[in-house]
Amino acid sequence: MLKIESELAQIGSQKDTETGAVSFPVYQATAFRHPKLGQSTGFDYARTKSPTRAVLEEAAAKLESGDAGFACSSGMAALQTVFGLFHQGDHLIVSLDLYGGTYRLLERIMSRYGVTASYVDTNDIDAMSELCTPNTKAVLIETPTNPLMMITDIERVASWAKSKRLLTIVDNTLLTPFFQRPIELGADVVVHSATKYLGGHNDVLAGLIVTKGQELSQEMAFLHNSIGAVLGPQDSWLLMRGMKTLALRMERHEYNATKIANYLLEHPSIEEVYYPALPHHPGHEVQNRQSSGNTGIFSFRVKDARYIEPILRHIQLIAFAESLGGVESLMTYPAVQTHADIPEEIRRAVGVDDKLLRFSVGIEHADDLIADLEQALAAAKQEIGEV
Repeated sequence: MLKIESELAQIGSQKDTETGAVSFPVYQATAFRHPKLGQSTGFDYARTKSPTRAVLEEAAAKLESGDAGFACSSGMAALQTVFGLFHQGDHLIVSLDLYGGTYRLLERIMSRYGVTASYVDTNDIDAMSELCTPNTKAVLIETPTNPLMMITDIERVASWAKSKRLLTIVDNTLLTPFFQRPIELGADVVVHSATKYLGGHNDVLAGLIVTKGQELSQEMAFLHNSIGAVLGPQDSWLLMRGMKTLALRMERHEYNATKIANYLLEHPSIEEVYYPALPHHPGHEVQNRQSSGNTGIFSFRVKDARYIEPILRHIQLIAFAESLGGVESLMTYPAVQTHADIPEEIRRAVGVDDKLLRFSVGIEHADDLIADLEQALAAAKQEIGEV
């Protein structure tokens, strides 16, 4: 059995048996000839199945230890497709510290169809048990969460969910299958915003779903085809190309993020740093047990909210931009960007306040990124009259 580094590097490289192409081709076709009535080459219409996308989906399933993979037009499209499993009156239990787009989808779209959600610290089994009703159908976990890096014990939650006959859905965007494989810990469904680390270059919008179990996989295939938010062949090829270097990139992201998080931890202008690799981080031991490494994203809280605007204006190598997981470093202000759709009282109760910044650390040299932070923090202090 190959190591994951080899599996990643070899995605698609042995699939084109006719020509031997090492880079699997982009099949731009939407329609495919039938040899004769009642026969198919395995491809009929590109929404249902496309050769380039099929290679990507097979790789995704293998990497996540699942039975089937489904490539979608975005991470949100992947979640919407998964939510197609549920019916009017169904209820979900969801991670408390949640990406704002997921919250928006649940509260402003799925609620129209009678699907409701309760938000809770998914490490609190007693609290989840209190929220569980006969209509509860699934637990949706982000771990680490975005942006506060809260860690959930996947194996423990999945075991509890199975005892209640609930599905366990895990958003694995921040760690990727290189560092964490939730299905091996008991999850039923894994979702990714593949736009992030899997693509890795801020140039492709994509989502992935991986399922475990024949019945669930068949139902997801039906939803994927019926909803139709599938990934096109060119984007499927781009995503595969990005995934080939995932191992190298994640190692560099983790190295840089750990070094910079430790630097900020000692900086006099920083109040707190949220990163699972730090020994004091809540859930640090669980993270070490259920994953083989750490993500390249972390958040930090400055001591004075007045620092925020000048920091974002003065960073130079680091871009003030939304998204995460690319080779270029990006900084985001969650309160007004990624989490703006979450009501302020909920955001603040969780800790997403006006002093919090999220840093997606790229693969540049760590010392250059630290120097950029240093000059931006110094400029911010000067502007508010602290120097």
